[in-house]
Amino acid sequence: MSAKEKKVHHDKEPDLRGTLASVSLVGLFIVITWVGAFTLFLSRGF
Repeated sequence: MSAKEKKVHHDKEPDLRGTLASVSLVGLFIVITWVGAFTLFLSRGF
């Protein structure tokens, strides 16, 4: 193997802050929807 083949190429890690924000918003939407449906279920008397 040549010295060029031994050199390990490290890519910069991607910035995942936008992913965390998106997943958090989707999770919050699911929780709010679930709580709303559960509240509606309880208000109608089972």
